Amino acid sequence: MAQYGQEEVWRVFVDGAARKEGSGVGVVIVSPTGEKIKIAVRLNFRASNNEAEYKSVVIDMKIAREAGATRIILYSDSQLVIQQVKCSYEAREWRLKEYLKVIQELSESFTEWSAE
Repeated sequence: MAQYGQEEVWRVFVDGAARKEGSGVGVVIVSPTGEKIKIAVRLNFRASNNEAEYKSVVIDMKIAREAGATRIILYSDSQLVIQQVKCSYEAREWRLKEYLKVIQELSESFTEWSAE
């Protein structure tokens, strides 16, 4: 089980999808004891795949915070989103920049966090 120092880490899996029929996000959070929180959210706005991925990160971070997590590792299949969250890539689109601001604010809720 992943640990930072003495505190165990919550694993946060994010996934977003955009289709003609609508957009949505999938959320799976795994506690240090193996308990899972699973949520699916249909977005009520037209979103790009990247926006859906970002929305998923925001939702996951909020849920993890509410569940009491202090240390998290975010996992995503979107290299672009992960690299932008890590500040390795610059976000150019204004909507993605707004999501990044929210993620930076949420990150202050955690002792440690990383994205993979």
